[in-house]
Amino acid sequence: MRILYDSKKSEYKNPFGALCEGEECFVSIKIPSSCETYDAKILFCNDHTGESHSVPMHLISEDGVYETYGCKFSLSEKGLYFYHFKIFTKGSEFELFRQGYDQTNIGVGEKWQISCYEKGFSVPEIFKGKVMYQIFPDRFYAQEIENSDGKLCPFYIHENKDDIPDFRPDENGKILNCDFFGGNLKGITKKLDYIKSLGVSVIYLNPIFMAYSNHRYDTCDYKRIDPLLGCEKDFENLCTEAHLRDIRIILDGVFSHTGSRSIYFDKENEFGDGAFHNSESPYKDWFKFGENKNDYETWWGIETLPCTDEMSQGFVDYIISSPDSVISHWMGKGADGFRLDVADELPDEFIYLLRKKVKEIKKDSFLIGEVWEDASNKISYGVRRKYFTHSELDSVMNYVFKNAIIDYVTKRKNGEEFEREVMTIAENYPKDSLHSLMNSLSTHDTSRIITCLSDADEAMTKEEKASFKMNEKMRSDAKDRLYVASFLQYFLPGTACIYYGDEIGMEGFGDPFSRGYFKWDETDNEIYEFFRELGKIKNSHPALQKGTISFSHTLGVMIMERETEKEKAVGIINMSDDEYKTETNSAVICHKVSIRGESLYVQKGGFALYFK
Repeated sequence: MRILYDSKKSEYKNPFGALCEGEECFVSIKIPSSCETYDAKILFCNDHTGESHSVPMHLISEDGVYETYGCKFSLSEKGLYFYHFKIFTKGSEFELFRQGYDQTNIGVGEKWQISCYEKGFSVPEIFKGKVMYQIFPDRFYAQEIENSDGKLCPFYIHENKDDIPDFRPDENGKILNCDFFGGNLKGITKKLDYIKSLGVSVIYLNPIFMAYSNHRYDTCDYKRIDPLLGCEKDFENLCTEAHLRDIRIILDGVFSHTGSRSIYFDKENEFGDGAFHNSESPYKDWFKFGENKNDYETWWGIETLPCTDEMSQGFVDYIISSPDSVISHWMGKGADGFRLDVADELPDEFIYLLRKKVKEIKKDSFLIGEVWEDASNKISYGVRRKYFTHSELDSVMNYVFKNAIIDYVTKRKNGEEFEREVMTIAENYPKDSLHSLMNSLSTHDTSRIITCLSDADEAMTKEEKASFKMNEKMRSDAKDRLYVASFLQYFLPGTACIYYGDEIGMEGFGDPFSRGYFKWDETDNEIYEFFRELGKIKNSHPALQKGTISFSHTLGVMIMERETEKEKAVGIINMSDDEYKTETNSAVICHKVSIRGESLYVQKGGFALYFK
């Protein structure tokens, strides 16, 4: 007989998941009576400080088969804790570890995790369980032609909005990313009512500051809007109009590097005060140079992206601390927060200072980080990160859920494996961070979701990807999968984030093919209406915004529940070959479902959502 302990079940650990400093928690384990146990304790280690301590457990019940040992404890210091048990019997003593998802093992295995976050940490309600919309500004909507004076050259604007973004290298083997489609801030403002029709309350904009490239992750000037996007007044007007519609604006903060063609680095000597040529430059301490100026630290070896020394005083002042810092400037113009590009490459202290500043300026602002893995225990460059335990980020981009959804819908993994991915994140993240996760199915860095779900060959050449278009059957099958994937996106904890164009079924492999101009004349109305309905449901049901999450499974059918004190949402997905009979004959949204008598019958590849 095994010793029983499952940290995800309330009979063994309550409350579920991460703990706040000083919050009381109850833990119990069930030990077979045959072990003749006389003592037990929990051993904790704070991963950030290295300090360890133990908590004694006491016999609280026995039924002739198992003896239950339990205790109450609290963690007085924030940090990432790992724990296991030590058990003393008449014949021996041994340590108990985790094995797999919900089993235990004597002597060897992994430790359980508890994230203990800072007392007072919270995320504004306006970012919990909402709908977000991500826009790649150049590719969304062109409203009038902007004055290109001051735009870094060379560049050109496509006359045909249906063109494929440039992907071929030039004669020197370089991809210049200097082709544009003319999307601008006025265009986004004009389409706010369209965006609102999807139930959106947050817009995340890819970089809008002056830069050379079309993606604008090579910042030239943090305090100037790129000329092709418009001007500062256009941004202020966008924020004003968005706020009138109860939509918040989140900007992309790219602070781990600048562009080599920037007022700060100025490798081409275009501006006269950059660090590359001027030893007296006010930006000299921003960058890390070797023995000669051509030997400078770059982002992933890309010479056009010199890395910044984020904790240099000049950089901290310019971005965060000074009265007209980058953060202060744009939040003063209407921004409601930032998404931090490559958060793993920013120092913990820099992120902490930035969030502190953001919250000082606007209490109900939002700071989200680009992290591709479990952010609660992430190690980057040999350092365990403190994103949640030390109040650095409100939440993160949720690639973990994205990958889990795709694997489940394409049947690369089953429902039980999907549950493990979801529940691990749910257990490790503070509740506020969990409910404000950015749940995307596509981003500017990935293939579009409908293409991912089409079984199209990712190994194709770029030439093949550029010309690829799904045939009718392939697209029909991908749409069926898209409905299930999007249902999961909106059902799971967090904020559902639509990557512009996914809601009309835009196709495309990864960069640059996922960055095409929005196909305003080729809307797939079935998909669009489906997304609209999902938005309405998400926004009107508290269980889908801040409810608990649990799973059960039966013969290829996954049943999910989200629950608050007043409401329970039940989602059923059938991946088996047989139809599944439900306990109700009504659903607020469904796909591949028939009604017979008092029951809904969910067909293969279908789903249903109802509320209790």
